Amino acid sequence: MSVPSTRIPRAITIPRSITIQHDDHASPGPSREKELRRQNSTLMTTGPVQVEGSSRIVGEFRTLSIHVTESAQRPIESVAKRGAAPELADLDWHTLSLDEVLQRLSVNPKVGLDGEQAKRRLQQNGPNVITPRRANPILKYGGYIFGGFGSLLLVAAILCFIAWKPLGEPDPEASNLALAIVLLIVIAIQAAFNAWQDWSTGRVMASIAGLLPSDVVVLRDGEQRHIEARELVTGDLVLLSLGKKLPADLRFVEVSLDLRLDRAVLTGESEPIPGTVDQTDVNMLETKNIGLQGTLCVGGSGMGVVVQTGDNTVFGRIASLSSTGAPFMTTLQRELLHFVLIIVALAIIVAILIVILWGAWLKKDHPGFITNSGIVIDVVSVCVAFIPEGLPVCVTLSLAIIANALAKNKVLCKSLLTVETLGSVNVICSDKTGTLTRNQMTVTNAAVLDDEFDAIQARDRLVVKAQNADCIKQIAAVAGICNAAQFDESTHDQPVDLRKINGDATDSAILRFAESLSPVNHSNADWNEVFKLNFNSKTKFMLKLVSPALNAPTVAPASAHAPCTSRDLMLLVKGAPDILLKRCGFINDPVTCQPVPLDRMAQSKVVAVQEAWAAKGQRVLLLAKRVISRDDIPKDLAFDHPDFANHVNISLNQDLTIVGLIGLVDPPRAEIPETVRILRGAGIRFFMVTGDFALTA
Repeated sequence: MSVPSTRIPRAITIPRSITIQHDDHASPGPSREKELRRQNSTLMTTGPVQVEGSSRIVGEFRTLSIHVTESAQRPIESVAKRGAAPELADLDWHTLSLDEVLQRLSVNPKVGLDGEQAKRRLQQNGPNVITPRRANPILKYGGYIFGGFGSLLLVAAILCFIAWKPLGEPDPEASNLALAIVLLIVIAIQAAFNAWQDWSTGRVMASIAGLLPSDVVVLRDGEQRHIEARELVTGDLVLLSLGKKLPADLRFVEVSLDLRLDRAVLTGESEPIPGTVDQTDVNMLETKNIGLQGTLCVGGSGMGVVVQTGDNTVFGRIASLSSTGAPFMTTLQRELLHFVLIIVALAIIVAILIVILWGAWLKKDHPGFITNSGIVIDVVSVCVAFIPEGLPVCVTLSLAIIANALAKNKVLCKSLLTVETLGSVNVICSDKTGTLTRNQMTVTNAAVLDDEFDAIQARDRLVVKAQNADCIKQIAAVAGICNAAQFDESTHDQPVDLRKINGDATDSAILRFAESLSPVNHSNADWNEVFKLNFNSKTKFMLKLVSPALNAPTVAPASAHAPCTSRDLMLLVKGAPDILLKRCGFINDPVTCQPVPLDRMAQSKVVAVQEAWAAKGQRVLLLAKRVISRDDIPKDLAFDHPDFANHVNISLNQDLTIVGLIGLVDPPRAEIPETVRILRGAGIRFFMVTGDFALTA
């Protein structure tokens, strides 16, 4: 992340340094997945790194890295409660036991609601829809007409009509009538613009409604039924499956181990989160036993009981806040108002002077020079000439043009005032993956210890059966098995580079790389998945526990530093090297492909490869494995037990054998350099926010 270099004046001193206490230095403890805590931050600047000329950081910029880790310094309950929004602080559905939830909603988890119950609740609570904001029609349409300078123009138009008749009689001038009509036309144009602006704000509700499902599968009277989502009521049991959107806020009753939900529509975070039956956090927005309306099921299946519908859902409350913001004056509005008040004051002063001059002198000495209707028209003309009645329309039109340009890029502004606010931005913080980059990962390099090779060389070594071919086979096996992505069967006959993959960009690239070396389905056929923890931004690794298949001809492609029998399990891990390296005790020798102790020299070689690749902008992942004896797992601890994940992470995810490193490249979007140049030219500081290794960033 590069920002313009800034010289710190000598008068500014830093009283104390802020340091990090890395959790990795401590002894392994319980999984922190259920806790979200803020610890300390470290602010540091990195010096120049010797890399290739094409990748070197430009001298006039410095790299600023801010690392935030977790800590147990503050009780989680106080942090979560303080962070919860007031609109959500009173929600307790996630804190109740499942039996209490079902009892409160009077529903049987095996049968669901009966038809009469659902009908009564629908009549009592209303349909499951987000109610659009209803404004007072008098104030609404009155604001269209009298907003801005509309009231002054209307007064001026009335005075022009009066000057035409009766003051202009017996010979009324048509020009006075024409002026009144012109003023009314201006009022109508201004009212039309005000109405259009209000309509564009209302489009937010229409766009939100399109994010919700139209139908849903529920359990009623012991049978599965398809009903419209608007007919859903509290207490309904909703069946979830891959690709379905949640029609309301649900408390999960049953979940599969691979249930994953995408909350990007609410949080903007594209990383899927798992679903659980039990509470994992005191904050309703963080706990995993609640499914929020509008989120998408991207994996697994489950069933949940509806706890909130319509406007009472978290989605509905956010939609309500989006459409009912308190009015406020922006900087541009304040400046325009200040300017207009000065102009209006000058216009009124000049109008008063004209009336005084006419009444004190012209009317007496020159009675026929200006008539009564004439002085009214003159005063109106002066006021209309002074007052910039077209200014609000011009400002609205200018902002509307920008808003339409944003809309073409799928950015919907709640109000045109938002466009003005964007023009006042002086700092932009942007995510990296998928925003600054194309989100099209490709594996470019692999390594066993310090033996580096690219993807093409890896395939060539397998073809000629080079000395380290077994090491490459192990890399391909671990990369293919410890992977959350899957090939789409409809593209099975196509080349590897063209086959469609369901999964995130990183796993898709690794899966494609593994398939290019050895068929992934062959590797997966030798193993049965027992347990899996998906990658997340907290742990920064993915692990999968597998057992040998009964009909597996061999388990050699994923063999570890001990023989793997039919009663043993294999733990496969993939993640950030700086996190996993401390959990490793062995590494494959690049010549013999046999595990050797991971001493200080071997560890330094692994770190050197990681830093060299990261300096070139590559994302580096470490592949590791370990044979697990079933005796290491307590007999009373089943694989689906809630505490099994902690046991795997604490007791089993240690003393790993490093299989190898892989480097991935996610090329930047073509338009990003020009965008950054324009932003810097406008004086806007640009920051990149990423969880990648510092040198990679």
